[in-house]
Amino acid sequence: MEKLWGKEVEQQFFNEATGFATPEQLFYVTDAGKHLAYWPKGYDGTKSTLQSRNALIGNFTEKWTTDLIQKTIQDKGLFAVQGAICNEISLSNQSPTDVVISKNKNIQQNPDDIVAIIEVKMSIVWNWELQKNNKLSCIGDYKTHQGNPGLLRSDSMLKAIGKSINIRVSSFQASQIPIIIMGNTPITNSYYSKVDH
Repeated sequence: MEKLWGKEVEQQFFNEATGFATPEQLFYVTDAGKHLAYWPKGYDGTKSTLQSRNALIGNFTEKWTTDLIQKTIQDKGLFAVQGAICNEISLSNQSPTDVVISKNKNIQQNPDDIVAIIEVKMSIVWNWELQKNNKLSCIGDYKTHQGNPGLLRSDSMLKAIGKSINIRVSSFQASQIPIIIMGNTPITNSYYSKVDH
């Protein structure tokens, strides 16, 4: 059985990302010089906004999801394809899907070959401190920091819903393809009925 998202996956992300990104691109820096994944609750020092990590974690979680799904479907003759394009159902070069389950492994897809569309809305869940010796230390879960990770963020939920609607209404073929939103956090109660619809 495959392991789902956990602390060891987040450690893997940071370990891989530090190979080509600076600590300041991956962590917030406190007034005391600590490198943290999120601002802890109660921190009232100088704050900055960290955008540079978003693209890195986005690519990492899409690849992680693709690998996880591929292991799950490989005995069924299906393929998990990251960044698939299918213009007939509004999956263009500018807005490819995160992952599709398909009857082939091509980036350019035909609607008839797509079994399911997976939009990945995942992020760092735990709070991490990068210590002076470049070791990571987990300092709390998502309830202990100020950031709203993954699908707890309204903008992530609305983006997932919006992209799903755009695909769904693009053609009759698209209306038949299941759309799955893959997350690593719960969603807020206010979105339950919207997601069901």
